[in-house]
Amino acid sequence: MKKVIISFLVLVAGLQLNAQSKTGTIDTDFILSKMPELTKVQEDLKAYNSKLEGELKVKVDEYQLKVKEYQEKVASFTEPMKKTKQEEIIGLEDGIAKFRQNGAQLVQLQQNKLLQPLYQKIGKALEEIAKAESFTQVFTITTSGLAYIDPNYDLTEKVMNKLGIKIEEPKK
Repeated sequence: MKKVIISFLVLVAGLQLNAQSKTGTIDTDFILSKMPELTKVQEDLKAYNSKLEGELKVKVDEYQLKVKEYQEKVASFTEPMKKTKQEEIIGLEDGIAKFRQNGAQLVQLQQNKLLQPLYQKIGKALEEIAKAESFTQVFTITTSGLAYIDPNYDLTEKVMNKLGIKIEEPKK
């Protein structure tokens, strides 16, 4: 009889814990797209990308100059000089190839660095709302793959209001 009572109490406690859980959703990408600070991030990222393109152009120009110089003077070079110049040109080619490969990664790292404060701002606002309204879990809509979301538990607008972001009504 004790086992039945204990099992019943555990079941009731489990149901109460489950009933007290409150979940919500948030669309962080949508909020991010509406944040006025995003314009500055995009401008900074564009400037960073331009800087990298400028560095690449300098490398390409140097490479082209070395190749042209080599072609013009190849007849007057000794074999050891030819080999040295060829190795120098190959080194420049390799440097350009590596720079191009790393360029996309550098841009991605810079983007993450610039967006981090915005995501932290969203996270802080979300945390305050979630605590104030007793949410135990909040899912991100864009990465969760949720099939159904009750709009009553979507915290996106509340977070936007807390951040002072104007919510535009859809045009009909």
